[in-house]
Amino acid sequence: MRVDNTSQAHAEQIPLGSLCEMTAGPSGSLLDSLNDGPNGVPVLSPPDLADDHTVDTRRLRRVPQSEAHRLARFALREGDVLIVRQGTLGRLALIEKAHAGWLYGSSCLRIRPMRDRIAPAYLVAYLSHPPVQRLMLSQALPGTVPSLNSAILREFLVAVPSLDRQYAVAEVLRDIDAQIKIQRQMADQLDALRPAIFGELIQGTGDTWRS
Repeated sequence: MRVDNTSQAHAEQIPLGSLCEMTAGPSGSLLDSLNDGPNGVPVLSPPDLADDHTVDTRRLRRVPQSEAHRLARFALREGDVLIVRQGTLGRLALIEKAHAGWLYGSSCLRIRPMRDRIAPAYLVAYLSHPPVQRLMLSQALPGTVPSLNSAILREFLVAVPSLDRQYAVAEVLRDIDAQIKIQRQMADQLDALRPAIFGELIQGTGDTWRS
C-alpha cells in the first residue's frame, strides 16, 4: 500500500493503526431519537463533512442530551479526524474545539491520532492527498454500498516524517487553503457583479468598456 512519491523518501511508512485509535460510529438503532430540532447534541454524518475537510454545521441533526450521555464513548474531541466509512468514501474532516462533545453517526469512523506520533492536521492532509485517496479507496469492500472498516484502515500505511516536518507541512497547506478561500470569495463577488455590469452596458451607461 505504498505511495510512490520521492518527497516521502525520508518518511517512515507506519500502519495507521499504530498511530491512532479508531472507533466506528454507533449502530442506527442507538440513534432512534435523532431529529432535526434545534435542541440537543449534534450528530455528524457524511453530508456534514465539507470539501475543505471542515464541519458544515448548516444541516445538523441532534439527539437529546439524555441520549448523548448514553453515547458518551462516541463523543468527539478537538483533533479527532472523522472519516466516512460507508457511502461517500473519501470525505473526512478535522474536528475543531467548537465541535468537542458532538457525536457521529454509523456511516462514519473516528480516528484519534496519538499526538506524540502524528499531527492531526498532517494526517488530514495526507489522507486527503489524491494519490493516497485513490489507494485507500481501492481497498474498500465491494458491494451495493462500498465501505471501509477499521481492519482495513488499521493496516493502511501512512508516510510519517518527523513531527517538526509534519507541522511545517500542515502550516504551508493551511496558508495555501486560506489563499484559495480568498480567491474563491473574490470570484464569487465578481460573479455576483456580472449581471449588474451587463445591465449597465446594454443601457449605454457603461460605454467605457470599449476603451
